[in-house]
Amino acid sequence: MFTIVEKTVQLDFPLGHHLHCMISQLPNHIRFDDEVQPEQITDDKWQRIKSVLDLVATGPGNLKKLHFLLFPESTLPVAHIDDALTMIQERFCANTVVMLGMEHIPLHAFAALSERFAADNQEMIDAIARDRNSGDIENLRVNFAAIVIKEADGQTRVFLQAKSHPFAGEESLGNRDLYHGKVFPLFRSKPTGFNFMAMICFDYIYRTIYQSNISTVIQHANELFFSTRQHLDFLAILECNPKPEHATFRDVVNGFYGEYLAAAPGVRETITVFCNSAEATRDSLPMVTPNDTFGHSSVIIHKNHKMAPRKLRDFTVDTFAGLPVCRLRFGPQSRLYYFNLPVFHEFDPRSTRMPLKVHSIFEPTPSGGWQRMPLSPEATSNE
Repeated sequence: MFTIVEKTVQLDFPLGHHLHCMISQLPNHIRFDDEVQPEQITDDKWQRIKSVLDLVATGPGNLKKLHFLLFPESTLPVAHIDDALTMIQERFCANTVVMLGMEHIPLHAFAALSERFAADNQEMIDAIARDRNSGDIENLRVNFAAIVIKEADGQTRVFLQAKSHPFAGEESLGNRDLYHGKVFPLFRSKPTGFNFMAMICFDYIYRTIYQSNISTVIQHANELFFSTRQHLDFLAILECNPKPEHATFRDVVNGFYGEYLAAAPGVRETITVFCNSAEATRDSLPMVTPNDTFGHSSVIIHKNHKMAPRKLRDFTVDTFAGLPVCRLRFGPQSRLYYFNLPVFHEFDPRSTRMPLKVHSIFEPTPSGGWQRMPLSPEATSNE
C-alpha cells in the first residue's frame, strides 16, 4: 500500500474566505501501441490543455481568483510537461495549484523525471530505487500525476505521485503490469493552514486484505486533527473513468462521510472533488458499452451543510442516492466548471446561504477556445 508524506508549501490563501476551483472536464484520447498518427494525437491533447491554461492565464471575470485547477487522469503527454510548467511559471498568479493527470511512461523515464524535481520528491525517489533493486521492472508503465504549485513568492514546485491501483491489463496472462506507486503527498499550506491532497481514480477505492487507501487517508487526517486541530480540507480525485458513479465508488463515499464505525473529525469537513474525462473519451475506445458514460464530475461535502436538492440544466444537487452527503453533480459534456471551495470555519449556522456556488461554466468554441455559458435558471426546487 502507500505512505502519506506531508509537504509544507507556502500558499497565502485569503483568511476566512472561500477558495476557488476549476474542473477541466476534457475529452481524453486513450492511447494504444498501434496508433496511426501518434504525433497528431499528442499535439491535439496538448492543444486542448493549452487552451485551458491560456484561459486561466488571461483571467477573464474572476478567474484571477482561481486557486486550484484540475485536469483528468492521463491527459497531458509527457513531451509537453515543460510547456505546461513554463506557462504556469510565467503567466499564472501566485498561490495557484495545478493538478495534471499525465500519460503513462516507462518506470526508467519516470525515475529520470523525478530526479529533475528531486528536492520535492525524495521519498518517492527512494521508494522507486528500492523497487528497481528488487526486480526487472524498468519498462513497467507508470500512470502518474504532477501537482504543480506556484507559491506565494512566485516559486514553482513540482510534486509527482504514481498511481497505486492495478489496472485491467494485469488481469491477463501477458506481462502488462503497471508500476504501483507507494508515496502520496499531503500538502500543508502555510500561513493559512489549508490541507489538501490528490488521488488518481481507482486509488480512491483500492484496498487489500490488510489495508485500504481511503482508511489510510482518514487515519492520517484524524492524527492531523488531534495533534493540530486542522483537517484534510480538500481531496481531489483525477479520473478517466467510464463508470464514475459505480457502486464501489458510492460505497467509499458512504464510508468516508458516514462515520459508521468510528468518528472521523479529520475528514468531516473535507471537500471531495472528482474530476473526470468528458463523454467524448468514448470515441477513442475500440470497444464501448452503454455503461461507458465518462463525464459527471462532482463535488461532495458532508450532509451538515444542508444543501437542498435542486436540478438545473447544467448541474444538480443531490445526496448521491441517499448518502450522508450533499453532491454537486455535473453533466457528461466537455466543460470547464468554476466554483467555490467553502472553508469549514466560514459558515455561520444561522445563515441560509448556499455553501457551494457555481460561478461560471465554459464550453468549447469551434476555434478551439472556451466561451462562458449563461447559467440556466433553476428547473426544480425541493426544500
